[in-house]
Amino acid sequence: MSLKDIIKSQIFFNSLNDEQLQSLVEISTLHHYEKDYILDYEKRESNELLFLIKGLARAYKIDKHNNEIFLHYIYKESLISEITDLDAVKLYSYSNIELIDASEVLHINYRKFKELFLDKNLLCQAFSKEIVKRSVQLQALVNREFLFDAVSKVSMMINDDLTMFNKLKRHDISLMLHIQPATLSRVLSRLKRNGIIDIIHGRVEVLNKDELVEIYKDKIDD
Repeated sequence: MSLKDIIKSQIFFNSLNDEQLQSLVEISTLHHYEKDYILDYEKRESNELLFLIKGLARAYKIDKHNNEIFLHYIYKESLISEITDLDAVKLYSYSNIELIDASEVLHINYRKFKELFLDKNLLCQAFSKEIVKRSVQLQALVNREFLFDAVSKVSMMINDDLTMFNKLKRHDISLMLHIQPATLSRVLSRLKRNGIIDIIHGRVEVLNKDELVEIYKDKIDD
């Protein structure tokens, strides 16, 4: 498949016509990366816009005690670069980005992209949606780190991303949510005992979504 066809297949770029797609191809390159590759580092300045074509990535920060703070996952067909201002002339990374699956990443010359697209009001709606999505992710992070207890943290992750919850090892989930593995086991047992989830061959299945959401929704509403 040509680079043009790959870009065209992405929902993010589907508002572009054939000529615009060709312009994007001319300022873009596709890179292939192995699992565990660190694609970007916090506070780094860049002139490349990064877009995840295939694979899976995660964003995280390191605190002053050298502890890792998980932020969010980045799924295929999503923007990796963090855009907070459509008028910005350079990009700055607000987090570290690690590829946790073998991935394909589109690198776009941001200065030229801004001239050819953003300054002409092309793809601005798509970028605005990304900014809103990042704002929601930030609010979820604040809730998780400062408002939620262990039960709320686990319940929200199960509801928001059950596929990832079942993909990860329990130890990794514990580190991500900043709870002890034994606490995670107790929370899962409690949710199962209350008929909210079931656990079959180590995989979680949601039995009562409304009750699951109510657990952490009460914390937000307080």
